[in-house]
Amino acid sequence: MIITGDDSEYIAFVKARLRDQFLMTDLGPLRYFLGIEVSSTSDGFYISQEKYIQDLLARAALGDERTVETPMELNVKLQSTHGDPLPDPTRYRHLVRSLVYLAVTHPDISYHIHILSQFVFAPTTVHYSHLLRVLRYLRRTITRRLFFPRSSSLQLQCYSDATWTSDPSDRRSLSAYYVFLGGSLNVWKMKKHTTVSGRVLRLSCVLWPC
Repeated sequence: MIITGDDSEYIAFVKARLRDQFLMTDLGPLRYFLGIEVSSTSDGFYISQEKYIQDLLARAALGDERTVETPMELNVKLQSTHGDPLPDPTRYRHLVRSLVYLAVTHPDISYHIHILSQFVFAPTTVHYSHLLRVLRYLRRTITRRLFFPRSSSLQLQCYSDATWTSDPSDRRSLSAYYVFLGGSLNVWKMKKHTTVSGRVLRLSCVLWPC
């Protein structure tokens, strides 16, 4: 169980009541949880998955130390027919699943993982090469973290964008949105539209608290 808040006395009270009812151990301030590292400073909190990335790179066995500046080349339109089918797609599926979880702290790869995850049923050599490029990008950006400041405004900022019939297989569009509360990124999502859309939506707005 994780207890959060800024009232230390009440937190101590809650933990004491829980100990009266359950067998539990106080592990102290949160440092590591389900592959997510948390560090606290006087300015705020950082969350990252550096060790998780290191373990993922070791499992991927890239065989070189190259890095790249972007997760995917510009204007890439992957299709299911590109490349030769992988004789064993197990590693591809495992790496994609791991990257989906990594997007918890790395929203910069959300779009690329969304694309690659569409081919988990029948991945090819081309899909796998693009997957390795994402891993090389993560090797370059392994120390990046999300920051949540202790003091921040309650200004809500929302950003969204969409492509226009960008998937060459079904001509459907992709949309995404990011929501910031002050300086903290709280919510983000990428999804494919369920129908073919003929309009592109780009939105950037600021919502002030009532």
